[in-house]
Amino acid sequence: MTTLFISDLHLDAERPQITQLFGQFIRNEARGSDALYILGDLFEAWVGDDDPSDTGAFVASELHALNQSGVPVYFIRGNRDFLLGEDFARRAGARILPDPSVVMLYGKPTLVMHGDLLCTDDVAYQQFRAQTRHPQWQAQFLSQPLAARIAFAQQARAASKAHQSGLKTQGTMEAITDVAPATVASTFSRFGIDMMIHGHTHRPAMHELDVDGHACLRIVLGDWYDQGSVLRVNADGYDLQAIS
Repeated sequence: MTTLFISDLHLDAERPQITQLFGQFIRNEARGSDALYILGDLFEAWVGDDDPSDTGAFVASELHALNQSGVPVYFIRGNRDFLLGEDFARRAGARILPDPSVVMLYGKPTLVMHGDLLCTDDVAYQQFRAQTRHPQWQAQFLSQPLAARIAFAQQARAASKAHQSGLKTQGTMEAITDVAPATVASTFSRFGIDMMIHGHTHRPAMHELDVDGHACLRIVLGDWYDQGSVLRVNADGYDLQAIS
């Protein structure tokens, strides 16, 4: 049997082919798995569980059917869907995990996370993240009318694109938006584990590194902008592949 990991699908109405690919993945390969972990940014934007979008309803229905078939579904919030709450989780039959979390994979303790906490060189983003994760900020934001929240999300996306454009102009885009090696090493040490899985950076790869004399493995999931990306984990090892 196999445990599946995906992240950074960024589902929305503008890319219906990727939403369709997600549905096919859930109804086929995921249906026979031990568990499915979604490590953030399932949606391009999420402004609250009262979001009326067809994409949100479709995803909840597909995940609920998967869970009803006997496959546990776990979710870690990302930087695009950090407002996804327990109401949506109940509709989807999913369990929200803290970011980060340690899970057991076939007897091996593994750290799973969205990955943005590792990108500490992007100071402006980390400041924005700290503000928007504060319970008081979230309560105030969610109390606003849906239209106002949608408008804010659109402005935030525009600001993010402008920020990244500025980094590209400065020639620091690749370094600033990737993980900080020192933060990766300190995270391994803090949790006392040698296996980590995350998304966020859209740079799918398996990185072997030495941390305090210990061999560690960091697996980065790919995004779903033009195709899918899935990590398959079983007792024999790890397989990171694109899907279409």
